[in-house]
Amino acid sequence: MAAMTKDMTTSAASLYIGDVMHARLKPFVHRFNYRVMSLLIDLDRLEDANRQSILFGVNRRALHSFHERDHGRRDGSPLRAYAADCARAHGIDLTGGKVLLLCYPRLLGYAFNPLSVYFCFNATGELALMIYEVRNTFRQMHHYVLPVASDQRRAELIRQQQDKTFYVSPFIEADMRYHFRISRPADTVRIRILETDPDGPLLAATFFGRQSPLTSASLAKAFLALPFVTAKIIAAIHWQALRLWLKGAKLVPGAPAGTASLERQQASSSSALAH
Repeated sequence: MAAMTKDMTTSAASLYIGDVMHARLKPFVHRFNYRVMSLLIDLDRLEDANRQSILFGVNRRALHSFHERDHGRRDGSPLRAYAADCARAHGIDLTGGKVLLLCYPRLLGYAFNPLSVYFCFNATGELALMIYEVRNTFRQMHHYVLPVASDQRRAELIRQQQDKTFYVSPFIEADMRYHFRISRPADTVRIRILETDPDGPLLAATFFGRQSPLTSASLAKAFLALPFVTAKIIAAIHWQALRLWLKGAKLVPGAPAGTASLERQQASSSSALAH
């Protein structure tokens, strides 16, 4: 626990370099993976993060950047306040605690985040709330806001479940349930999401990343190693969708009831607090 606390408090922002894996488990097996660079940023220390490297900017242009308007209510308002509002709606007080956001940074002004994860801590250092921010390729976004059970608030691995209420893939039915398994950010971070239907597991997605300091050297190295990472993520989504279709995956057209559109989330903060 001591090493984890040190990692989370010494830097306002850090990087996690690693691999994303997706595996469809039925009615046929379909698996792929790709390398990515994620950003972990302390939403209370955005000015500090903005000064960490000339190649990184917060709410401004840079080679790599983080913009608050890409997340939360999508209106540029402070994300720390957004997380506090989500917590307050569940009777949780984040005053004096950290809020860390794991996401993809913009590269040359552009980013696509299929999943962004907020780790919300209370004043005693306990992990009190998780926010899973999910996007699809139809410019829609939804937030699953899940309080952390008291017996897991200091656990290294957080286990949570949530019924699916948001349209993501045209090849997956609406009657699904997410099973989240996520480690606290430290030297490494692990995310595992198992999607199940009434008959059992359908899809597994994982991310494993190793922490790296956010410096000009590390950002330059990441740019050379992953020069088109954002475009690669978008291309991979559509290419794998085509492969699924060619394999005979059943198309589920349209967005089911309960999908929160980007426009509605911008117009109403209450939809951003729904889970």
